[in-house]
Amino acid sequence: MQRLSPLDAMFLNLDSPDVPRQIASLAILEPGGSLTYDRLIGVINERLDIVPRYRQVPRKVPGALGTPLWTDDEDFDISLHVRRSALPRPGTRDALHELVGRLVARRLDLDRPLWELYLIEGLEDGSVALLFKAHQALVDGSETIDLAQVLLEETDRVRDIPHEDWNPHPRPGPLGVVAATLERNVRHPGEALRIAEMNVGRVARHLPVIGAGAPSQRGVLSGTLSRHRRFTTVSTCLEEYRRVRDQHGGTVNDVVLAVITGGIRGWMLTRAEPVTAKTSFRAMVPMSVAADDGLPTSLGSKVRGHLLSLPVGETNPVVRLHQVSYALKDHRETGSAVAANQLASLPGFATSTFHAVGARVAATETSRGHHLTITNVPGPQEPVYMAGEQVAEVYPAIPLIDQRVVSIGVTSYHGGVFFGIVADREAVPDVDVLGQCIEEALEELVETVGPRRGRAPRGRQKPRKA
Repeated sequence: MQRLSPLDAMFLNLDSPDVPRQIASLAILEPGGSLTYDRLIGVINERLDIVPRYRQVPRKVPGALGTPLWTDDEDFDISLHVRRSALPRPGTRDALHELVGRLVARRLDLDRPLWELYLIEGLEDGSVALLFKAHQALVDGSETIDLAQVLLEETDRVRDIPHEDWNPHPRPGPLGVVAATLERNVRHPGEALRIAEMNVGRVARHLPVIGAGAPSQRGVLSGTLSRHRRFTTVSTCLEEYRRVRDQHGGTVNDVVLAVITGGIRGWMLTRAEPVTAKTSFRAMVPMSVAADDGLPTSLGSKVRGHLLSLPVGETNPVVRLHQVSYALKDHRETGSAVAANQLASLPGFATSTFHAVGARVAATETSRGHHLTITNVPGPQEPVYMAGEQVAEVYPAIPLIDQRVVSIGVTSYHGGVFFGIVADREAVPDVDVLGQCIEEALEELVETVGPRRGRAPRGRQKPRKA
């Protein structure tokens, strides 16, 4: 019998209507494709044999003596998990953002397998989008990968995977479950203690792993979470980040973080928020490492949280970049950092799984009092496909936790750098302005190295003045 790890059980226990513990990603496919709902259902049905946990549900142990067990859902119905949705005409990006914001806020049904996939039709250019949602208790990056990774192909030909009719295993009896749980508790007393603390509701005070530290500084990035979310995207060109890096030093990741810093600064100024030379925010930035500590992944490397101070108060964009680069210098010089091109070239690598692990890391580091989570995952620079259709753009959606009202996920793919920004609907009604300010912060840095070369990837919109 496989059971949830204490960390997975913690995510399940902390799930609430205001703070649903789920990770999401939005993939927009190239226009002109022929993906239908029935075809998508067929492809996923075959792929679920690779990840059996997508047909399982967590069942509680009698008496709460241990963490829940993963058991087959005897009533599994794929149509309850793969759903269709359509945008109202003309299918603008704003309409897509509105729909995604509502869907990522909708809590998963904890009595069914902990995932959903939406086929979104009606985009104005004729393309379709796929929105993947999975509970943080489901995707750990080691035992279970994200469904988007299972669907990825390197060509437009869908691989033939041997498929057998699925028959659920019967649910184990309560006496056998209790006996196995008691035996495990004797062998793992530390785990049993953590479960006992969780059951009496003392997890936030006694377990520093999750939920122990809301941001100490109130402000634009902190507030009380509602049950509703907003979502926006920013599509930029990878070549621009490389040009800035080549001119000013550091890495592409440094440039991305400096651009986010400048974007937050510009956003605060549009709100008439006070910005002084000392204004800064702490960001939790999960990073891949080749080390013993951190959360493991199925690809060998681990993910560890890095606390970074964003120098929002600095007026000069180049100085901001140098400050960010210097702050990350120690991480690069430890020898444990995993290079972006090394990650992107790994066979079977999918950004969505690493974003999921990064979000888990950020949740385990709340006691360090960061103000927002930023996950930046390098993706392949060659086209990839889902269900035979080429992926054009991909945007992460990182969950909000505690009193953090903004999270930012970044993915580089096929010459583009794609930002997915999740915000609380009530606390941040102007999340689209934050997205525009991030675009303008990149332009500000690019202007320091000369005229722009090349073209941005499809999907980038001309920034509107905030």
